[in-house]
Amino acid sequence: MPRRLYSLACAERTRHFSPHVWKIILALRHKGLDFELVPLSFGDIPRIEDGSFTSVPVLNDNGHLEGDSFKIAVYLDEAYPDAPSLFGGTGGIAMARFFEAYCHTVLHPPVSTAAVRNMHAMMSPADQVHFTAVRQKRFGKSIEEIYAGRDAAMADFEARLAPLNHVLGEQPWFGGASPLFCDHVVFGAFQWARVCLETPVLPQGSRVADWFERCLDLYDGAGRSAVPARPVAA
Repeated sequence: MPRRLYSLACAERTRHFSPHVWKIILALRHKGLDFELVPLSFGDIPRIEDGSFTSVPVLNDNGHLEGDSFKIAVYLDEAYPDAPSLFGGTGGIAMARFFEAYCHTVLHPPVSTAAVRNMHAMMSPADQVHFTAVRQKRFGKSIEEIYAGRDAAMADFEARLAPLNHVLGEQPWFGGASPLFCDHVVFGAFQWARVCLETPVLPQGSRVADWFERCLDLYDGAGRSAVPARPVAA
Protein backbone atom coordinates (compact mmCIF):
# COMPACT_ATOMS: atom_id res chain seq x y z
CA MET A 1 0.00 0.00 0.00
CA PRO A 2 1.53 3.37 -0.98
CA ARG A 3 1.98 5.96 1.77
CA ARG A 4 -0.59 8.73 1.21
CA LEU A 5 -0.73 12.32 2.46
CA TYR A 6 -4.07 14.08 1.96
CA SER A 7 -3.93 17.80 1.24
CA LEU A 8 -6.26 20.71 0.46
CA ALA A 9 -5.61 22.00 -3.04
CA CYS A 10 -6.98 24.66 -5.35
CA ALA A 11 -9.43 24.03 -8.17
CA GLU A 12 -6.86 22.64 -10.62
CA ARG A 13 -5.53 20.33 -7.87
CA THR A 14 -1.89 21.37 -8.38
CA ARG A 15 -1.47 24.16 -5.79
CA HIS A 16 -1.40 23.04 -2.16
CA PHE A 17 -1.97 25.92 0.24
CA SER A 18 -2.36 24.50 3.75
CA PRO A 19 0.54 25.49 6.04
CA HIS A 20 -0.12 22.37 8.09
CA VAL A 21 0.22 20.09 5.07
CA TRP A 22 3.48 21.77 4.09
CA LYS A 23 4.92 20.95 7.52
CA ILE A 24 4.36 17.27 6.79
CA ILE A 25 5.54 17.39 3.18
CA LEU A 26 8.88 18.56 4.53
CA ALA A 27 8.75 16.18 7.49
CA LEU A 28 8.29 13.17 5.20
CA ARG A 29 11.13 14.33 2.97
CA HIS A 30 13.28 14.93 6.07
CA LYS A 31 12.71 11.30 7.06
CA GLY A 32 13.44 10.10 3.52
CA LEU A 33 9.99 8.56 3.15
CA ASP A 34 8.24 8.23 -0.21
CA PHE A 35 4.60 9.28 -0.37
CA GLU A 36 1.74 10.13 -2.70
CA LEU A 37 0.29 13.61 -2.22
CA VAL A 38 -3.49 13.34 -2.66
CA PRO A 39 -5.23 16.66 -3.51
CA LEU A 40 -8.67 17.27 -2.02
CA SER A 41 -11.47 19.78 -1.93
CA PHE A 42 -13.21 20.67 1.33
CA GLY A 43 -16.06 18.39 0.33
CA ASP A 44 -13.70 15.45 0.05
CA ILE A 45 -12.45 15.64 3.64
CA PRO A 46 -15.31 13.65 5.25
CA ARG A 47 -14.57 10.84 2.81
CA ILE A 48 -10.87 10.48 3.65
CA GLU A 49 -10.08 6.87 4.52
CA ASP A 50 -12.37 5.82 7.42
CA GLY A 51 -14.37 9.07 7.42
CA SER A 52 -13.27 10.14 10.90
CA PHE A 53 -11.27 13.22 9.90
CA THR A 54 -12.50 16.80 9.70
CA SER A 55 -9.31 18.53 8.52
CA VAL A 56 -6.00 17.90 6.78
CA PRO A 57 -3.28 16.81 6.79
CA VAL A 58 -4.14 13.13 7.11
CA LEU A 59 -1.47 10.50 6.64
CA ASN A 60 -2.07 6.88 5.72
CA ASP A 61 1.22 5.17 6.48
CA ASN A 62 0.77 1.69 5.09
CA GLY A 63 -2.58 1.34 6.86
CA HIS A 64 -1.81 3.42 9.96
CA LEU A 65 -4.00 6.56 9.92
CA GLU A 66 -2.84 9.74 11.63
CA GLY A 67 -4.27 13.27 11.58
CA ASP A 68 -3.08 16.65 12.93
CA SER A 69 0.32 17.82 11.73
CA PHE A 70 2.03 17.72 15.10
CA LYS A 71 0.76 14.23 15.91
CA ILE A 72 1.88 13.06 12.47
CA ALA A 73 5.38 14.38 13.07
CA VAL A 74 5.63 12.70 16.49
CA TYR A 75 4.33 9.47 14.98
CA LEU A 76 6.91 9.59 12.17
CA ASP A 77 9.78 10.01 14.62
CA GLU A 78 8.54 7.10 16.72
CA ALA A 79 7.76 4.83 13.75
CA TYR A 80 11.04 5.49 11.92
CA PRO A 81 13.70 5.96 14.61
CA ASP A 82 16.54 5.02 12.25
CA ALA A 83 15.74 7.87 9.85
CA PRO A 84 16.91 11.44 10.61
CA SER A 85 15.06 12.74 13.67
CA LEU A 86 12.49 15.50 13.33
CA PHE A 87 12.97 16.64 16.93
CA GLY A 88 16.35 15.48 18.18
CA GLY A 89 14.80 14.34 21.47
CA THR A 90 12.01 15.34 23.82
CA GLY A 91 13.39 18.86 24.18
CA GLY A 92 12.92 19.32 20.45
CA ILE A 93 9.28 18.32 20.76
CA ALA A 94 8.74 20.99 23.42
CA MET A 95 10.60 23.56 21.29
CA ALA A 96 8.49 22.71 18.24
CA ARG A 97 5.31 23.21 20.27
CA PHE A 98 6.45 26.74 21.08
CA PHE A 99 7.15 27.51 17.42
CA GLU A 100 3.76 26.11 16.47
CA ALA A 101 2.03 28.31 19.05
CA TYR A 102 4.00 31.31 17.79
CA CYS A 103 2.89 30.65 14.22
CA HIS A 104 -0.76 30.11 15.18
CA THR A 105 -1.00 33.28 17.27
CA VAL A 106 1.46 35.68 15.63
CA LEU A 107 1.95 34.77 11.96
CA HIS A 108 -1.21 33.02 10.83
CA PRO A 109 -3.81 35.73 11.69
CA PRO A 110 -2.40 38.48 9.44
CA VAL A 111 -1.60 36.04 6.62
CA SER A 112 -5.14 34.67 6.85
CA THR A 113 -6.58 38.15 6.42
CA ALA A 114 -4.27 39.18 3.58
CA ALA A 115 -4.65 35.89 1.69
CA VAL A 116 -8.40 35.43 2.02
CA ARG A 117 -9.37 36.82 -1.39
CA ASN A 118 -6.68 34.93 -3.31
CA MET A 119 -7.51 31.71 -1.48
CA HIS A 120 -11.16 32.12 -2.40
CA ALA A 121 -10.29 32.78 -6.06
CA MET A 122 -8.11 29.66 -6.24
CA MET A 123 -10.91 27.35 -5.12
CA SER A 124 -13.57 25.44 -7.01
CA PRO A 125 -17.09 26.94 -6.90
CA ALA A 126 -18.21 24.38 -4.29
CA ASP A 127 -15.19 25.11 -2.10
CA GLN A 128 -15.80 28.83 -2.46
CA VAL A 129 -19.26 28.39 -0.97
CA HIS A 130 -17.86 26.38 1.95
CA PHE A 131 -14.95 28.78 2.52
CA THR A 132 -17.22 31.84 2.45
CA ALA A 133 -19.60 30.32 4.98
CA VAL A 134 -16.77 29.35 7.36
CA ARG A 135 -15.16 32.81 7.18
CA GLN A 136 -18.54 34.51 7.59
CA LYS A 137 -19.18 32.49 10.73
CA ARG A 138 -15.70 33.10 12.14
CA PHE A 139 -15.37 36.82 11.39
CA GLY A 140 -18.95 37.98 10.87
CA LYS A 141 -17.83 39.53 7.57
CA SER A 142 -17.83 38.78 3.86
CA ILE A 143 -14.63 37.76 2.04
CA GLU A 144 -14.24 41.29 0.65
CA GLU A 145 -14.84 42.87 4.05
CA ILE A 146 -12.17 40.64 5.62
CA TYR A 147 -9.77 41.42 2.77
CA ALA A 148 -10.35 45.14 3.23
CA GLY A 149 -8.49 44.86 6.54
CA ARG A 150 -5.35 43.44 4.94
CA ASP A 151 -3.21 46.57 5.23
CA ALA A 152 -3.98 46.98 8.91
CA ALA A 153 -3.41 43.26 9.53
CA MET A 154 0.00 43.30 7.83
CA ALA A 155 1.14 46.70 9.10
CA ASP A 156 3.32 45.30 11.88
CA PHE A 157 4.28 42.04 10.17
CA GLU A 158 7.97 42.88 10.03
CA ALA A 159 7.98 43.53 13.78
CA ARG A 160 6.36 40.12 14.32
CA LEU A 161 9.43 38.55 12.73
CA ALA A 162 11.83 40.00 15.29
CA PRO A 163 12.12 36.81 17.42
CA LEU A 164 12.85 34.74 14.32
CA ASN A 165 15.53 37.12 13.08
CA HIS A 166 17.07 37.18 16.54
CA VAL A 167 17.34 33.39 16.73
CA LEU A 168 18.79 33.20 13.21
CA GLY A 169 21.47 35.63 14.25
CA GLU A 170 22.77 32.95 16.61
CA GLN A 171 22.31 29.78 14.55
CA PRO A 172 21.55 28.84 10.94
CA TRP A 173 18.30 26.96 11.64
CA PHE A 174 15.65 27.13 14.33
CA GLY A 175 16.62 23.55 15.09
CA GLY A 176 20.26 24.60 15.59
CA ALA A 177 22.98 23.34 13.27
CA SER A 178 20.47 21.65 10.96
CA PRO A 179 16.71 21.92 10.33
CA LEU A 180 14.24 20.15 12.58
CA PHE A 181 10.44 20.03 12.66
CA CYS A 182 10.36 23.48 14.26
CA ASP A 183 11.83 24.80 10.97
CA HIS A 184 9.14 22.96 9.02
CA VAL A 185 6.46 24.53 11.23
CA VAL A 186 7.63 28.08 10.51
CA PHE A 187 8.21 27.24 6.86
CA GLY A 188 4.57 26.20 6.55
CA ALA A 189 3.37 29.68 7.50
CA PHE A 190 5.58 31.43 4.95
CA GLN A 191 4.92 28.85 2.23
CA TRP A 192 1.20 29.50 2.71
CA ALA A 193 1.90 33.20 2.11
CA ARG A 194 4.11 32.40 -0.90
CA VAL A 195 1.38 30.28 -2.52
CA CYS A 196 -1.48 32.68 -1.76
CA LEU A 197 0.01 36.20 -1.78
CA GLU A 198 1.56 37.81 -4.84
CA THR A 199 3.51 40.27 -2.65
CA PRO A 200 6.34 38.73 -0.56
CA VAL A 201 5.82 39.07 3.18
CA LEU A 202 9.49 38.68 4.17
CA PRO A 203 11.77 41.72 3.96
CA GLN A 204 14.42 41.13 1.31
CA GLY A 205 17.85 40.57 2.82
CA SER A 206 16.52 39.76 6.29
CA ARG A 207 17.80 36.71 8.11
CA VAL A 208 14.40 35.06 8.01
CA ALA A 209 14.07 35.70 4.26
CA ASP A 210 17.46 34.08 3.67
CA TRP A 211 16.45 31.16 5.91
CA PHE A 212 13.21 30.73 3.93
CA GLU A 213 15.13 30.58 0.65
CA ARG A 214 17.29 27.83 2.11
CA CYS A 215 14.17 26.01 3.26
CA LEU A 216 12.77 26.12 -0.27
CA ASP A 217 15.91 24.32 -1.43
CA LEU A 218 15.73 21.57 1.19
CA TYR A 219 15.07 17.98 0.11
CA ASP A 220 15.78 18.57 -3.59
CA GLY A 221 13.73 21.76 -3.68
CA ALA A 222 10.48 20.30 -2.34
CA GLY A 223 9.26 23.75 -1.33
CA ARG A 224 10.03 25.30 -4.70
CA SER A 225 7.74 22.79 -6.37
CA ALA A 226 4.80 24.94 -5.27
CA VAL A 227 3.89 27.61 -7.79
CA PRO A 228 3.91 31.10 -6.22
CA ALA A 229 0.72 33.16 -6.17
CA ARG A 230 -0.64 34.88 -9.22
CA PRO A 231 -2.40 38.28 -8.93
CA VAL A 232 -6.17 38.16 -8.63
CA ALA A 233 -8.16 40.63 -10.72
CA ALA A 234 -9.84 43.36 -8.70
